[in-house]
This record gives sequence, structure tokens and C-alpha cells, in this order.
Amino acid sequence: MSHSTALLVIDVQESFRHRPYFCEEGLAAYLERQQALIDGAKAAGIPVVQIFHVEDTGAFSEESGNVRTLAPLKIEPDAVFRKRRHSALIGSGLDVWLTRNGITKIFVSGIRTEQCCETTTRHASDLGYQVEFVSEATLTFPMTDAAGTEWPAEIIKARTELVLAGRFARIVTVDEALDGLAGKAAA
Repeated sequence: MSHSTALLVIDVQESFRHRPYFCEEGLAAYLERQQALIDGAKAAGIPVVQIFHVEDTGAFSEESGNVRTLAPLKIEPDAVFRKRRHSALIGSGLDVWLTRNGITKIFVSGIRTEQCCETTTRHASDLGYQVEFVSEATLTFPMTDAAGTEWPAEIIKARTELVLAGRFARIVTVDEALDGLAGKAAA
């Protein structure tokens, strides 16, 4: 592998359709942006890494049949990893693969913005990776806090961008990420 950059596609799996909080709001736009990012990385020769979250029981268990790519997304990953923690870098083998392949920069995308995507971003930054967080190629769902206030997905995403920007990652749009990936291909 000649590139030092990889695209991570985290937890984009059918399991989420079987969670009570799943909603279609924002899903079509997210899938379009995620697909554009995957296609752009492939066109630039940048490795695409797919990560699935697995649990022993329920919708995230292998036995459920839901630990598969969220339809209708099309992805032909260069590597696939399974994780049991929020950070894709714990116990999955991803860290070893990144090191063996000389990856020093990662683009983070996937589901959920403030959970596995944010946690992986913070962890990767602390390990010394240059991280680009492609917020519009992440998806999350509304959440209700202990006081009963519902937080819209857009506010959760904005908060994630706020706490990551300039500390753990550079926040980029899909178009900015694609421009950066195309520049890597030309180099």
C-alpha cells in the first residue's frame, strides 16, 4: 500500500434499524454523503476500512444477521474489523493494520456521530494520527437527557464538532475530504 491515508466507515450497519431510537430523518442525506465519500476514496486509491460493532446478544450480535452494511450503501472495503468497544482502535486489530500499512492520517465517518465516531477520533488523535472528521458523513439520532429534554441530532452533531475541532481533529465536509483525497492520489 502506497498511501498514508485511510477512510474509516464505522458501524454503518443494519443493526441500527432494530434499535428503538432509529429514525429515518436525515438518513437519505447521510447515505448520499457517505457513498460519495466512499466512492471518492476508492477513485483516489485510498483504502476504505469498514468497522462493525458486535455484541453477544440483540441486534448487534452476529447471530441477528444485522451485522452487515446498512442498505442501500455500497462498499467494497480494503479491510474489515469488528469491535466491541466505542473506539474502533480497541481490541479490533485496526491499530495493527494501520501501523503495518503506514497509515498516519484517517478520515472518520459512520454512525453514531457522538459515540463511536467521536470516541475513535479522540483515541486516534491521542495515538498521534492526523484525523479529519467528516461530520456530514456521520449520522446520529435524537437523544433524551435525564431531565426529559430531547436533543435533536443536529445539535448533537454541532456539539461533537465543537469539542473535536482544533483539539482532536479537523472538521471537514465531504467535498473538502474528497479534495484532500484527490490531492493524495495526485501526489
